[in-house]
Amino acid sequence: MTGQSPAVVSASKLGLTFQTSDGPVQALSNVDLTIGKGEFVSFIGPSGCGKTTLLRVIADLEKPTSGTISVNGISPEQAREKRAYGYVFQAAALFPWRTIERNVALPLEIIGLGQAEQAERIKRTLELVNLSGFEKKYPWQLSGGMQQRASIARALAFDADLLLMDEPFGALDEIVRDHLNEQLLELWDRTNKTICFVTHSIPEAVYLSTRIVVMSPRPGRVTDIIESTLPRERPLDIRETPEFLAIAARVRDGLRAGHSYDD
Repeated sequence: MTGQSPAVVSASKLGLTFQTSDGPVQALSNVDLTIGKGEFVSFIGPSGCGKTTLLRVIADLEKPTSGTISVNGISPEQAREKRAYGYVFQAAALFPWRTIERNVALPLEIIGLGQAEQAERIKRTLELVNLSGFEKKYPWQLSGGMQQRASIARALAFDADLLLMDEPFGALDEIVRDHLNEQLLELWDRTNKTICFVTHSIPEAVYLSTRIVVMSPRPGRVTDIIESTLPRERPLDIRETPEFLAIAARVRDGLRAGHSYDD
């Protein structure tokens, strides 16, 4: 965690073991991590390393079997009940029979907000993701990238300070992904949200993050935490600079080193 910002997420010796018909599977082991307010932290590692599991533990979608974790100083369960975070899944998961504005409204309807408050939040969040004018469209009328932006708007509708994102751009082509990376950085800069972002892409992790958490193959452990020295404003061509390439090389080295763990 940088500076003296308060801890939004704090994990100590965190572990999670799934019980399966083939025996126990250790997904996370001895994870120590602190994430401060306003950080953009990416989790990167090979498939099955526990990146998504760790995100789901933060969201109280999975329960750890050892260690401790807090979100905004309270348990993940309490944070979920207080709607302290928004969650963006790998697929947009929009309801095809609802317009974009009604998809964004769904969580607001569930928590019982009045129509006027719903309308104000829908307008504001669609503006944040540059989807103003598409309120009455249906998901099938939008591109994949626009659908993911609508999914981000739905997660932002709570106006929570913490945004959890599980490979939201992984299925998109490179040009669209680059564009959405730029837009996500602009969104983060405007809102000062704390973002936890799961990715398989080294360039994406380095481009987006203030810190990069490198994880080992199962059981998922943190093998390196890399502080970014890149400026907050990051045009796409920053990816060609020596500073960017040096950070990417360290991430790559961390991923290789993680594969040497065999105990």
